Amino acid sequence: MKFTKMQGIGNCYLYINCFEEQVEDPAALSVALSDVHFGVGSDGIILIKPSERADCEMDIYNADGSRAMMCGNGIRCVGKYVYERGIAQKDVITVDTQSGVKTLYLTITEGKVKSVRVNMGKPDLCAATIPTLFPVKQVVDEPLVVQGTEYHVTCVSMGNPHCVVFQPEVENLDLAKIGLEFEFHPMFPARVNTEFVRVLNSQEVRMRVWERGSGETWACGTGACAVAVACALNGKTGRNVLVHLNGGDLSIQWDEATGNVFMEGPAEFIFDGET
Repeated sequence: MKFTKMQGIGNCYLYINCFEEQVEDPAALSVALSDVHFGVGSDGIILIKPSERADCEMDIYNADGSRAMMCGNGIRCVGKYVYERGIAQKDVITVDTQSGVKTLYLTITEGKVKSVRVNMGKPDLCAATIPTLFPVKQVVDEPLVVQGTEYHVTCVSMGNPHCVVFQPEVENLDLAKIGLEFEFHPMFPARVNTEFVRVLNSQEVRMRVWERGSGETWACGTGACAVAVACALNGKTGRNVLVHLNGGDLSIQWDEATGNVFMEGPAEFIFDGET
C-alpha cells in the first residue's frame, strides 16, 4: 500500500489515495501505522476517497483508531494532495467530510500549493449537540471542576467538540495529565478536545491542545477555530485572530456577515512511502 506523509504546522497524518488503494480496516491500520516505534509515526491516517457531492471525500482516523468528524490541518493537506496529484487541478476545491462539504481556496505558486484557506462553516454553540451535559443552552465561561480544581470553560463544535480554557500561563501545564482528565470528563459524553489558551493581545493568542484519541499535538485546526470563536464570545479578542500553536501559526476569521469561520495556513509534503 502506498501512502504520503504530510503535515500542517506539525499536525501530521498519513494520506492514502483511495482512488487507487483499498483499505479494509482503517481503524486497525491507523493504530499500527501511527505508532512511532513500530509504525511510521503520525497523528492518524486520512483516506482520500471519491465523492458524489464534492471533488473528494476525506475520512479521518485518530492514532488510537477512533474516527474523527473533521480535521482542519488535515483538510488543508488534502487540498494540496488532490491538486498536486491531479485529482482536482483548480484553485477552489470542495471536500466532503463527516461534518459536511467544505470549500478550500488554494494559493498556488509554480504548480505547488503553498497555503490553503478553508471555509469551516458555522460554529455549533448548542450545549446539547456539541455534545455536553451542561444544563445551559450555550457553554460560555461556565465553571467545570476537574480533579478538584475549578476552571471556566467555553464549548464549541467545529465538527469536533472543543472545550476552551483560558489560562494566565500555558507553557508549563502538565497536559499529559490534565488533558486526559478533560477528555474523559463525564460532562462530555463523546469525549472532548481541550484547548488551553493564553491571550496575548486583542489579535493574538497562544494555544496548546489535547486532542481526544491522539493526546497533545503540535496543532489542531478545528481547535484554533474554536478558540477564535471562544475569544470573541468572551470579549477577549476581535473576530480576526492569529493563533500561535506549537507547530506554527493559523489565521482565523469569524465572519460577522455569514457566521462562517475561515482558517488559513500552510500544508507541507514530507515524503511518500510504501508498506
